[in-house]
Amino acid sequence: MIDHLSLGVSDIARARHFYDAVLAPLGHRCLSADAGSLGYGSEAVQLWILKVDRPVPADPQSGLHVCFGAPTRASVDAFHAAAVAQGGADNGAPGLRTDYAPDYYAAFVTDPDGYRLEAYCKLSA
Repeated sequence: MIDHLSLGVSDIARARHFYDAVLAPLGHRCLSADAGSLGYGSEAVQLWILKVDRPVPADPQSGLHVCFGAPTRASVDAFHAAAVAQGGADNGAPGLRTDYAPDYYAAFVTDPDGYRLEAYCKLSA
């Protein structure tokens, strides 16, 4: 349904360090970069990170978050660890979320600009 998503950030260099580390365990990398934008994906850009003057203010009550599919539970764990190591904040440690589904394994973080991110794997191991 969605071809790509764009997020505005305050510091593109900081965002590059963060998203390079966080998306690598999920099989994505920076496919496009210039002074004001970064494009991430595995084969084509699906996530644009843009340097903007007015990023969307962080609002943990908004319900807005971006969920990335993960190939394995270990990649969910690595996503979470990388996010915290790169200046993100824990917003839910890796683990099963049986209230969502019996095999819903996910982790939640907040990036340095306050965007809420999730990685999830539906495999049972």
